[in-house]
Amino acid sequence: MAGSRAERIDEPLRRVARLCAAMLFVLLAHVTVVQAFGSRELNADHRNVRPLIARFDHPRGEILTYEGTPIAVSRPTGGGPYLYRRVYQDGELYAAVTGHMSLYRSTGIEQARDEVLSGEDPKVKVRSLVREGAVEGADVRLTISERVQRAAYQELKRMGLPGAVVAINPATGAILALATYPTYDPNTLTTFDAGRLLETSRLLRQDPSRPLLNRALNRLYPPGSTFKLVTAAAALASGEYTPTALVDAPVRLRLPGTPTILQNAGGGGCGKQRPTLTDAFHVSCNTAFAGIGLQLGQDLLRDQAEAFGFNAPNLAIPLVATASRYPLAMNRAQTALSAIGHHDSRVTPLMVAMLSAAVANNGTLMRPYLVEEVRLADGSVIDRAGPSVYRKAVSPALARSLAAMMTMAPRTGKSAAAPRTAAAAFLSEIIPGTDDHALVTAFAPADAPEVAVGVVLEHPGARADAVTAMARTVIEAALR
Repeated sequence: MAGSRAERIDEPLRRVARLCAAMLFVLLAHVTVVQAFGSRELNADHRNVRPLIARFDHPRGEILTYEGTPIAVSRPTGGGPYLYRRVYQDGELYAAVTGHMSLYRSTGIEQARDEVLSGEDPKVKVRSLVREGAVEGADVRLTISERVQRAAYQELKRMGLPGAVVAINPATGAILALATYPTYDPNTLTTFDAGRLLETSRLLRQDPSRPLLNRALNRLYPPGSTFKLVTAAAALASGEYTPTALVDAPVRLRLPGTPTILQNAGGGGCGKQRPTLTDAFHVSCNTAFAGIGLQLGQDLLRDQAEAFGFNAPNLAIPLVATASRYPLAMNRAQTALSAIGHHDSRVTPLMVAMLSAAVANNGTLMRPYLVEEVRLADGSVIDRAGPSVYRKAVSPALARSLAAMMTMAPRTGKSAAAPRTAAAAFLSEIIPGTDDHALVTAFAPADAPEVAVGVVLEHPGARADAVTAMARTVIEAALR
């Protein structure tokens, strides 16, 4: 009887023990699930400051120009939970390349090469110096030339108009300059005052001039007459044309199936309405190239455009560039317009430079890239970029023909070119009802190219021809 009484007393205790065991199991299971599957979300939650503190508790790697000048460095804060703060030398000059690293996000090279800069990359962790238990980030040396970048940015700032400049070494694909305007100072976004950071970010996002937009890589423009380089390449590749072949160039061309009449800049004719292909190229003859587009058809034009890199997604340099596009389906009137860079074709300033880079490199377009090497604090290099082929745009013989046509382009008017040593293509015409942007693509020297340039200005009005002088200044900076 005593035993049964003890059992009755122990039964509630056993129930409580079982309940506690079950609750402990549930708790442990929940913790396991959170750690295994929810850690990423918790780390990303803006209310969790521990990852933010860890992000700034050791020096981040430096971002350097090609010459080795640091343009993004980590500096001690002198106290508080965040031990290091990012500082940008000549912030506005290099913002399109470096981007910024703030409390909550990063952009540009700061984002694209975050693992090596932060030291999280396995190669950096294994081989880097360890100080006081913290792994230092690796340095990223860019292809950007200080002299060329400064010339590009100062030309944009001098004009005071939205636009972009890109300069490329055509033999390697190394980007010598990548400038955009208007821009911003990344240092304004490195504050640890959350309220001040959010307000600054809001003002930049709402600024109608869009200073956070990287126009060189992510803004699309009608290519205008720079696309005539693609049309000329398609014409020569078809076998139906040679540089000296005569082409029809009427004063007025009715677009098939429409009442629209296409005219040349100024309303005049080209070469007594029967110029050679080279002469039509020189004067940027709309009716001649629209007629060539009609004869070739949209498929040949599209194939040639895609050989230059149009419609190719996910070009990362390592910053991701928006794809330049050529329409997938058009009627004959639209095909004629696309042959002169109108209708729905769109290019980035990077693509504008790539057009000349392909011609300058005997028809082979090298993959553009921004990062030259990654190295540790002790100077040892753990990663180095190497040139690689991106596209076979045209044959070497065809490239030589196009280069000769570009080099001989006139120096005044709508198709103004840089000097002979800077073989240059065309500005885009200003057409009522379309974006009145001005573009130029060029390379130099004509006989042994070292640099290819793309320049775009938005809504320049009477100052459209200034893009040629801008291209010349950047070319001269690259050749000094």
